[in-house]
Amino acid sequence: MDERTWLEERFGNQRPRLQAVAYRILGSTHDAEDAVQDAWLRVSRSDTDEVTNLDAWLTTVVARVSLNLLRSRSTRREQPLEEAPPGASTGGPAPAGPGTDPEEQAVLADSVGLALLVVLDTLAPAERLAFVLHDMFDLPFDEIAPIVDRSPAAARQLASRARRRVRGQDRPTGGDLATQRRVVDAYLAATRDGDFAGLLALLDPDVVLRADAAALPTGQPVVLTGAGAVAEGAMASSARARSAEPALVDGTVGLVMAPRGQLFLALRFGFAGDRITEIDVVADPDRLRRLELAVV
Repeated sequence: MDERTWLEERFGNQRPRLQAVAYRILGSTHDAEDAVQDAWLRVSRSDTDEVTNLDAWLTTVVARVSLNLLRSRSTRREQPLEEAPPGASTGGPAPAGPGTDPEEQAVLADSVGLALLVVLDTLAPAERLAFVLHDMFDLPFDEIAPIVDRSPAAARQLASRARRRVRGQDRPTGGDLATQRRVVDAYLAATRDGDFAGLLALLDPDVVLRADAAALPTGQPVVLTGAGAVAEGAMASSARARSAEPALVDGTVGLVMAPRGQLFLALRFGFAGDRITEIDVVADPDRLRRLELAVV
């Protein structure tokens, strides 16, 4: 077997893992495929005679390519709003935002979790890479450091800072998160199932829903008052609720919607015991940027 054929075989064997590395860094299956292909082009032109650990070297090549893509591409809040799919959002009117590929959406939810992907998307590129490579793929900081142009100690700090953001440890959380999670899970399930009675049971009679102008195709904000009106809005969004997932939103349990792993809508809830008193539908890019997000 010649060297080229041997290298192709080794790379092919490692491709699923390399794809997973790129995907967790980039949050997009399409971008991950591009990164792995770009990495192969670079690897195929390289001299591997001096490489002692080929698998680790391939990981660093893919990580470097992914980091460059992460730094150069547009951020999620610069996505064109014209690409919004039809339909209503979870618990409110139809939002603007990027389109949804059902197959990719399933991959996102199954392999990483949309909430984690959304929180990772709020990190600086170097923080995200350090966290992914160390916490998800056990790469030592000595190997991460040269990829992010930092010392091992600085790379460790990047991952630690990212970890605090992911876990929501940068701010205290109030209220009973266990109860909030149970209520939000029930709200999401009732919305997906079109369970009007179930929704009414979760909503305070005087619940208020506010959706900002960016959440609506009309470009006008809306306010719905009363359990009946809010439940009807949620019923209209049962199909779209499949792309939502619980997350901590400003310290309380809410929902995030992120087709292709890019946040374009969040629901922030107010609670009184086990009832929902307020729903804030946030889609305005500036408001999304100010939200503090973490994994529940």
